Amino acid sequence: MNNFLDWKEHAGARAEKFYKTTLWQGEQMMVGINCLEPNQRQETHAHSGADKFYLVLEGSGSFIVGDEEQVASEGSIVVAPAGIPHGVLNNSTTRLSLLVAMAPPPPKK
Repeated sequence: MNNFLDWKEHAGARAEKFYKTTLWQGEQMMVGINCLEPNQRQETHAHSGADKFYLVLEGSGSFIVGDEEQVASEGSIVVAPAGIPHGVLNNSTTRLSLLVAMAPPPPKK
């Protein structure tokens, strides 16, 4: 297991749907990368038993958390508490890369 990761080595793109990958998952937390190309979105959804946050690594996008919608850009942290609907749209012209963490983690597939 590698305890030191460079997120840029794990970034990627998909034409049909936003790219996501798990960087690390333990019993208490999951950490991953989501990359959204222009006009891609992560539909609004909720995790009933897990808190989640997004750290914007590059780019900017429109985030929804509950009834609030706001643009967040590089360096911003967006928090989605357990059970609160959340989602993101890349409405910019460049890639939106996000560090995502959830605790506790979703079941392994």
